Amino acid sequence: MKSGSGMRISNPQAVLVANEAEIIDRLLHLEGATILELGCGKAEKTRSIAQQAAAVLALEVDETQLAKNLAITDLPNVRFAHGGAEKIPADDSSFGIVLMFKSLHHVPIELMDSTFSEIRRVLKPGGVACISEPVYAGSFNEVLKLFHDERAVREAAFAAEQRAVASGLLTLVSQTFFLQPAHFADFRQFEDQVINVTHTDHMLSAGTLEQVHSKFNEHMTREGVTLYTPMRVDLFS
Repeated sequence: MKSGSGMRISNPQAVLVANEAEIIDRLLHLEGATILELGCGKAEKTRSIAQQAAAVLALEVDETQLAKNLAITDLPNVRFAHGGAEKIPADDSSFGIVLMFKSLHHVPIELMDSTFSEIRRVLKPGGVACISEPVYAGSFNEVLKLFHDERAVREAAFAAEQRAVASGLLTLVSQTFFLQPAHFADFRQFEDQVINVTHTDHMLSAGTLEQVHSKFNEHMTREGVTLYTPMRVDLFS
């Protein structure tokens, strides 16, 4: 049995500022690949991936967002569909690459182990799984945790990764740590893009909203607010 104890959940010394797309380009060969994206959200990463991939299956469980994705007409090599990572609607050995961008911690904790069993099932021999997860630290998290504290689910997601490695289901290839910036012109944009997301019903009291607004404004400059999220990208085979 292989140990997952050598994996790190964070790296406080990470200084590289980048976005996930840049890291993925460094780690993976997307050209001509058959790719599964689990939890595609607004399909921003999907659009980038599709420029190189042969075919992409992009799954989403949020019905509101999925309806918007299904209306996309300019991505002919992408198929959008409803599906969760714990029960992937695809045949065995279907994909060369499986991607999860900040979506593992949104899987119900009791279904996280099933997610890794499913990833193993749908990966082709020699295929890889690349999972990015936010680290519980950084200026973005300092604002977010005031109304949506994700410590428990992020730690559970990492523990599920460790179990997948310890059981021999997957093999850890590498871990990459970096800082991902998010820029907001003002608090209204933060509300639209973070607080009012359709996949989570954030019901903030007036007091909490004011607290969040105040913490957000601590980072305000003439150019707006840039918040940073420490990120971890784990590559498995």
